[in-house]
Amino acid sequence: MSHTATDTEPTQPPPCDDHAFFGQPRGLMTLSGLEVWERFSFLGMQAILVLYFADTVARGGMGMEPGTAASVSAAYGTLVYLVSVAGGWLADRILGSYRAVLYGGILIACGHYAMAVPSDAMTWTGLGLISAGTGLLKPNVATMVGKLYRTADERRDAGFALYYMGINIGAFLGPLVTGWLGDHASWHWGFSAAAVGMTLGLIQYVLGRRHLAGRKHSAEFALEPAPMRRAVRLIVIGAVVVAAVATALALAGWLTMGRFVDLLTLVSVIAPVVYFAVMFRSPRVTGEERGRLRPYVVLFLASVVFNFILFQAYSTMMLLASTNARTEILGFHFPASWYASALGAFEVALAPVVAAVWARMGPRQPHASNKIAIGVILGGLSFLLMVLPTSGHTGDTYRMAAWWIVGSYLLLGLGDILLETSGMSATTKLAPKAFASQTMALWFLSLALANGIQAQVVKLYGEVSNPAYFGVNGAIAVVAGVAVVAAAPWLKRTMHPVH
Repeated sequence: MSHTATDTEPTQPPPCDDHAFFGQPRGLMTLSGLEVWERFSFLGMQAILVLYFADTVARGGMGMEPGTAASVSAAYGTLVYLVSVAGGWLADRILGSYRAVLYGGILIACGHYAMAVPSDAMTWTGLGLISAGTGLLKPNVATMVGKLYRTADERRDAGFALYYMGINIGAFLGPLVTGWLGDHASWHWGFSAAAVGMTLGLIQYVLGRRHLAGRKHSAEFALEPAPMRRAVRLIVIGAVVVAAVATALALAGWLTMGRFVDLLTLVSVIAPVVYFAVMFRSPRVTGEERGRLRPYVVLFLASVVFNFILFQAYSTMMLLASTNARTEILGFHFPASWYASALGAFEVALAPVVAAVWARMGPRQPHASNKIAIGVILGGLSFLLMVLPTSGHTGDTYRMAAWWIVGSYLLLGLGDILLETSGMSATTKLAPKAFASQTMALWFLSLALANGIQAQVVKLYGEVSNPAYFGVNGAIAVVAGVAVVAAAPWLKRTMHPVH
């Protein structure tokens, strides 16, 4: 029986790798490099996706109404994070992390290449491939980073900081390239750049595979041969049946784009409810663990509220920037989609500052629940800020100064740093031991629900005034953040061991 290179290679990196990348394992460079290019392609595409949907057919767009364009874009995000829940299971039980990331990256690249073809059918095909690929890749790269370190390795936090910096570098660079091509050539040239970026990420991932820990042919918690064959058979049959039914319903005129968006929203609401119900009722969850789940529900909802605002940085905020913001700073003209790069730039710049502040404060730093609450409040303030320049104006005849959008993204970026780091850490500590391997799934469900709610709310964009839209949504987020602050005494008491 023949063996692949992956079968015969050792599962651990060479000893000389351990401090080869700024004092970190060399495999961190491979995985960070992959994330730079994955975020370059994903967020680069997302920065122009809603503009492509809303642009006229004559200019190469799809001619959607602004609210519809934002809703479809949000539904795509919902699908990505729902699939990510399944992606973690497939890596654990069938594919293994290395192959899950590799196959996911290939699907993403194929999806972007499909979107480079100027055809509506290829656009939808491409988005489907990217959703499936991101669902395989995204939840498993972070897992592979964790495998580079021993449990007690004090470099772990610093390693993840470098890894997340790579994510934000990609988030900064992607919209710059795709936005310029979309503005100066065509939207499909922008999608082509995303495809090339993902291809480069895959090449360096494969070339650097010997520096990765735990890379092996089989999954870490693989199913037995018979159950695995049955699972694969059910997955394939299920996919074919779903595709056939969806096609039939679409041809019959029942499964419209609007109903598909509504269906995804419904699934995004039901999935976390079922997930929490299973955990609360599971006999494998102790009474103490069940007690810690209650405060986590509050933090989960706080994450939903914040990410509902955050994800609109690539939808309604992009639409607002394209119609009502100046696209020049100090005489330099730029595409409206470049505003999306500000978010990544602020997170790259502010993350070390925030880390230094917490380190300096030591035990005096705020409790995790308060950090999350502050993040939610900052997210709400980023929307409330937009009430000022949009008040007293209608239509797209006025242009606000660029600094308004940039200031909004500054607040949003700082809020993201505070909430995401504390939220993910709290997730891993509060999850019951019986569900420890599924903590990423729980976090992704909060992101899916945020997108699912966004897919419905953004339909109001363009239907109500901009001050009303941003003011009401921002106020709700601020109130939610204040409510978490008010619940801080109870949260501190019930969230042990989170400090």
